[in-house]
Amino acid sequence: MGEVKDIEASPIPVLTPYSLGKFNLSHRVVLAPLTRQRSYNHVPQPHAILYYSQRTTKGGFLISEATGVSDTSLGFYPDTPGIWTEEQIEAWKPIVDAVHEKGGIFFCQLWHVGRVSTPDFQPNRQAPVSSTDKALKPHHRTTGNEIEVFTPPRRLETEEIPQIVNDFRVAARNAMRAGFDGIEIHGAHGYLLEQFMKDEVNDRTDKYGGSLENRCRFPLEVVEAISDEIGADKVGIRLSPFADYMEAGDSNPEALGLYMAESLNKYEILYIHMIEPRMRKDVQMPECPQSLYPMRKGFNGNFIIAGGYGREEGNKAISKNYADLVAYGRWFLANPDLPKRFELDAPLNNYNRETFYISDPVLGYTDYPFLKSAT
Repeated sequence: MGEVKDIEASPIPVLTPYSLGKFNLSHRVVLAPLTRQRSYNHVPQPHAILYYSQRTTKGGFLISEATGVSDTSLGFYPDTPGIWTEEQIEAWKPIVDAVHEKGGIFFCQLWHVGRVSTPDFQPNRQAPVSSTDKALKPHHRTTGNEIEVFTPPRRLETEEIPQIVNDFRVAARNAMRAGFDGIEIHGAHGYLLEQFMKDEVNDRTDKYGGSLENRCRFPLEVVEAISDEIGADKVGIRLSPFADYMEAGDSNPEALGLYMAESLNKYEILYIHMIEPRMRKDVQMPECPQSLYPMRKGFNGNFIIAGGYGREEGNKAISKNYADLVAYGRWFLANPDLPKRFELDAPLNNYNRETFYISDPVLGYTDYPFLKSAT
């Protein structure tokens, strides 16, 4: 685990410094990856420069919105960014530069949505790929009241999986070319990697299905490939073993989470970023007896938590050594100066859920107000 500094002496544990591997953080408030639909034609836009730089502090750690690894990786969410073309790489550069100019550390989250897609989002209107050929039930779109009807995905053949692994590897290399400090692999929330991990989705009979070891093989191959490409000290992974997003639940989430935590020790990656068990379909459960603590104990690296945290809960998690860093999503979106507000125990802006996924370059994106004292 990273070096812990002066937690006991600080009245605000989430604002104490922390050494995340070679990255010296000034506080433990992390910008969580937040899917947004403002990268038109899957190319990051100049308005993202302001969005990310607003949320950057010197020594702050930011994780980008989920970024597609290939033209087959996209789905349910229009206008999400990619990083498989030269145009996309070049478009990311000024965004990354803006974060670095303010002293921030910036990781790119890489994803493949798998079956959370339709032929409309795929090249040549082909079927999206997955661990299975089982389709999702119809879902409300992220904007408006439109219903998305999902078509059955195509089950990846055993010999095709190395190509997807390679897509992640190349995307990681591209992200480093764009200037990012590292990579977070999106292994959560019902997308492709979790479609392999979770036994409610994965019905395979090859070496990627059946046992827990087999179901986790593909995600761990992605971890290994990216670690070999850019260095394990620049790699993290986001996991949500307890979640059931996109009909991706598991019959034994505790065993899945612990197996992944312990297996990842072999690769000596920088961190695991885990979603709290209480988060179900983006709703916080009032009572939840399950805990991430066994995974925290089972993993030798740095441990980031996310899922409905506020200031006091984050402080408690750090002070009790439940986690090293706390990722904030909705509150960081609505409060670009969140660390300053935590320092002053100032009131928080409320977030507007209706503008989370719209395509406007300003509304609900860069127009949340700062504290007057912080501007």
